[in-house]
Amino acid sequence: MTEQATSEAPAGGPEELAQGPTEPLEEVAASGTPREEQAPVASPQAPVPTATKPAPPSEDVPSAPLLLTVEDVSDSSVTVSWEPPERLGRLGLQGYVLELRREGASEWVPVNARPVMVTQQTLRNLALGDKFFLRVAAASLAGAGPPAVLDQPIHIQEAVEAPKIRVPRHLRQTYIRQVGEQVNLQIPFQGNPNPQASWTHNGHAVDSQRVSVRSGHQDSILFIRSAQRTDSGCYELTVRLAGLEAKAAINILVTEKPGPPSSIKLLDVWGCNAALQWTPPQDTGNTELLGYTVQKADRKTGQWFTVLERYHPTTCTISDLIVGNSYSFRVFSENLCGLSDSAAVAKELAHVRKADIDAKPKGFVERDFSEAPSFTQPLADHTYTPGYSTQLFCSVRASPKPKIVWMKNKMDIRGDPKYRASSDQGICTLEIRKPSPFDSGVYTCKAINVLGEASVDCRLEVKGAG
Repeated sequence: MTEQATSEAPAGGPEELAQGPTEPLEEVAASGTPREEQAPVASPQAPVPTATKPAPPSEDVPSAPLLLTVEDVSDSSVTVSWEPPERLGRLGLQGYVLELRREGASEWVPVNARPVMVTQQTLRNLALGDKFFLRVAAASLAGAGPPAVLDQPIHIQEAVEAPKIRVPRHLRQTYIRQVGEQVNLQIPFQGNPNPQASWTHNGHAVDSQRVSVRSGHQDSILFIRSAQRTDSGCYELTVRLAGLEAKAAINILVTEKPGPPSSIKLLDVWGCNAALQWTPPQDTGNTELLGYTVQKADRKTGQWFTVLERYHPTTCTISDLIVGNSYSFRVFSENLCGLSDSAAVAKELAHVRKADIDAKPKGFVERDFSEAPSFTQPLADHTYTPGYSTQLFCSVRASPKPKIVWMKNKMDIRGDPKYRASSDQGICTLEIRKPSPFDSGVYTCKAINVLGEASVDCRLEVKGAG
């Protein structure tokens, strides 16, 4: 068995090979076997007169190659392969002969000038539209054995690339337009040869009166000059090519502003609050509502103020109304296109009246805070050094405000410039300016009011200089 190899036919193709000088297989066999008569050279235009040449013994020639298969076909070439024959013959294998016959012709034309030791071969520079048969035979010095022939002819035609649609990213979701706007969809696709594109709307052919379609080799354009709500739906693009097809669906939604709520009424008014109720609009604008906008206006100014935006329920309570004013209310519907052009206005006015208050004041009992003097913080004994001023402190509580009297050794010291007394918020202070040992003694603070009196004492000791 021979090792599998690959060769390519010369760039001229089988036609050019047939017209050039060739060495036919029969001639090669004759040169290796002198006993046989040499056959005339074959011509591409006329069949070889094999009738005058004796057939070689079957034991000398190989059997037919096995599994002749077309590996690949393009728009200018074809590749075939085969397996070696089961029997190589007594004289051994000299190579393989690949021959071509065009459809409608009876002559087989050799592809190579002489046998080749390969089991795969590529024919190049073929023309579009060529249709031909191929066969291959194993050859030895005794001649060529029986050929293996392809059952079906090979057709050289343009390579087919399956159609594919590339939907732009912004069209992979619902494409929303408003009534009156243009719809301009450009959808690119690919395929080879040029595919055919067509559109449908909700499963039916598009209305040519409203929709313009232009398809080229690489894209298809769908155009609507002024969109209406009836143009909403599923548009499907189909690209067909040689029994293959690709489809892409694009959903278009044409919307407009919604209508106002059907009705609105004032349910109740209490305190500074008012309750409203309304019904949804009959026309939502071909899309879902985003909610309602509620506004109020007082009768004095007539100016409208928004109190609720994108409010979803159909009942609401409006608070913080001003007592004494009268209010009117209105409600708008809202969707992707905006607020409705008009609003539903409540017929009734909400009158916020002043509440009748009947106040019954309770009896007031005045409390008596009178209190006799009492010291909450007594005087403390001190020892000082001469030459530095000192202070004595105590605190007293009394009502009415008491009279404060300071004494030294039971003697009233009011009017003495050496001492300065003060009283603030019940804190009693006695300042002694630069005391000397003479100022030592017992100091007393007395508090007196109409309810009584109280006193506290302390001992002050001023040490001598030595």
